[in-house]
Amino acid sequence: MARPLARVLALLELLQSGGIRTVPELAGRLGVDERTVRRYAGHLIDLDVPVESVRGRYGGYRLAPGYRMPPLMLNDDEALAVLLGLVAGRRSGLTTALGSAGETAAAKIRRVLPERLRRALDAVLETLAFTAPPGEAEPPDSAVLLPIADAVTRHRPVSVRYTAADGRRSERTLHPHGIVAHSGKWYVTAADPAAGEDRTFRLDRISAVRTLPGSFAPPTGPDPATRVLTGLATAPYRHEVTLRVQGTAEQIRSRLPAGLALVEELPPPEGDAAREPGPWARVDLRVERLDWLPAVLASLDRPFVIERPEELRGLVEAFAERLAHSARRDPPGDDRSSGILPGSD
Repeated sequence: MARPLARVLALLELLQSGGIRTVPELAGRLGVDERTVRRYAGHLIDLDVPVESVRGRYGGYRLAPGYRMPPLMLNDDEALAVLLGLVAGRRSGLTTALGSAGETAAAKIRRVLPERLRRALDAVLETLAFTAPPGEAEPPDSAVLLPIADAVTRHRPVSVRYTAADGRRSERTLHPHGIVAHSGKWYVTAADPAAGEDRTFRLDRISAVRTLPGSFAPPTGPDPATRVLTGLATAPYRHEVTLRVQGTAEQIRSRLPAGLALVEELPPPEGDAAREPGPWARVDLRVERLDWLPAVLASLDRPFVIERPEELRGLVEAFAERLAHSARRDPPGDDRSSGILPGSD
């Protein structure tokens, strides 16, 4: 939780203990200056908390008589769903029109949650990353998400039961790095010590999470979201496709996102090839089927060269012929299709 927000809630905690608290006393308890205390009191008023200013020699702040924040009757899954919805909406821009309403709502919810659950949910929010766009993702089981998020925060190994896409089940020890929501799915990036490599795991395929003793050093290099996108783009599939496409990496990624393709700009060509307009980029994809790629390549609206597989060349040629045939075909009801000109017998 951000420190200013934590201190605002700490101020509310002090005021809820009752009585009038002077500004110097509050400043000392919170470790801030008196001007900041007044600003924090204003934040509480913005949250509809009835903070009253008491004037005079022994004045300060107090809560309106009889006011008490009510308990929030949410279980772990409900609280998780609400907070994740607020965070996802803010990061994806869905709640931008509401201004700070999402932040104030999250602050109110955090304030009344039990300490155990508040710490667990804060661990989730600190470790969670979203790709762009995040997609519509159902929150995973809290019994899986909460202990894994805690392990990411504290660098603790975990033991999990995992069901692979082909149905095979295994028990693994993981060193989790981060949690990512991407295209409606939730993933954890982790080192798999038994395999000796970094892997990406779907959270909805994990069960029976158990925190293990010990700790591990967090990895350096790409952030968790980049690791997930790279892992998806390089996952083993039936076909490996390599292309050269004219354009910058940014232009190409607008049509072929990171979760689908790896895009690398090529150095400027030399010799006779330098006369080709540039820049060019190499594009690598791994796909289970090729039949949908010709339409995607046509949508790039850029020159491209197919390096592999040869089968894709034939599919693109056939797709181009179908487009050309459709363009030449007369529309239904046009008399020219029967050889009869308008106005003739």
